[in-house]
Amino acid sequence: MADAPSPLEWGVAMRPLSGETESGDKAVLESSADVTLAAVIDGLGHGPEAATAARVAAEILEAGTGQEVGALIERCHRALKQTRGASISIAAIDAGDNSMTWVAIGNVEGRLVERQWPTRSIFPAAGVAGVELPQLRPETLDLRRGSTLILATDGVQSGFSDSLAASGSPQQVADRILGEHGRSTDDALVLVVRYLRVAK
Repeated sequence: MADAPSPLEWGVAMRPLSGETESGDKAVLESSADVTLAAVIDGLGHGPEAATAARVAAEILEAGTGQEVGALIERCHRALKQTRGASISIAAIDAGDNSMTWVAIGNVEGRLVERQWPTRSIFPAAGVAGVELPQLRPETLDLRRGSTLILATDGVQSGFSDSLAASGSPQQVADRILGEHGRSTDDALVLVVRYLRVAK
């Protein structure tokens, strides 16, 4: 994973299922010009085969910064047909116009947390990349200074944002979510990205 450049700071917390040496969950953070691609991949199941699916998708996303998010999931779908498949959430953060376009497929979670604004949630399309690709509906949102994006796999309980305080560094937020809401029955991963827009 590349270091996130300004205007972002980020943190990731993850753990494999107990007894496994590899995790089927993977995070991607890559930048090109003003656009940063943040993504979370959950290979179906757990163990080495899930990890293989996650790696295949990660390689495509790492090379695809600047491409439209729906097209990236379509590319992952084609490449994952020889694997178990994966759930994927992607957000393209554009510092040029202070916006984010996100899309997801499968059993993944996404939240955009902002002070004094309601928390917004991603609505994943039903399906699994590599198995069944439904119609995708990317959504574009405005970002403000301090907007905090949280992407999580299904190894994190879905109610993690109900009482979430996004205070602290992104790494502290990720660690807290994983520690308080991570399931013991699956791989788990949380990626937290904070937008630090500088007024023009």
